[in-house]
Amino acid sequence: MRPVSHIGRAAEPDKQMLRREFIAVRNRLTADDVREAAGALAERALELPELAHARTVAAYVSVGSEPGTLALLDALHARGVRVLLPVLLPDNDLDWGSYAGEDSLARVQHGGKMALFEPTGTRLGPHTVTEADAMLLPGLAVDTRGMRLGRGGGSYDRVLARLERTDAHPALVVLLYDSEVVERVPVQAHDQAVHAAVTPSGVHRFRRGA
Repeated sequence: MRPVSHIGRAAEPDKQMLRREFIAVRNRLTADDVREAAGALAERALELPELAHARTVAAYVSVGSEPGTLALLDALHARGVRVLLPVLLPDNDLDWGSYAGEDSLARVQHGGKMALFEPTGTRLGPHTVTEADAMLLPGLAVDTRGMRLGRGGGSYDRVLARLERTDAHPALVVLLYDSEVVERVPVQAHDQAVHAAVTPSGVHRFRRGA
């Protein structure tokens, strides 16, 4: 995959092209590929000090060929960690609910978007994410600066802006496949770097602002 580096108004078209490329690679993965990577990803992530000491972790439920998260969610829940999962709102912002095992999830179709697995319990409010000690983010790629390429819906841009406004500083960790750690991705002014990326083969740490 050839990484791209552009900023400003050209960044969003470049992001869209790069998203299509990464999604195409993911779509070629078999169910066995995804399952094997999910187990390794959980092992690597559970070794993170940021998760070992966390009391509350904001996470998400993977769908399709995304790096699998259910094994990791179950392991955190078994540790007694409070795991928060997103609920997509009509304006693309995120509410949050608590994870209590796979039976606490429901498949929700949001219009023409992909179906998501969301918690069925009490809605806790968008600001609940500010209580997290660590946040596991979805993405399609990350570069050597820690800049994350998301899917483009803007939900997590809102969440990260909310954290910044409230002076909340959870550890930000993106979950990816090994090939999705690249030299550069396009960035825009509002994009924020993550602290680390976890892939099935290991952990990549970034110096934010580098």
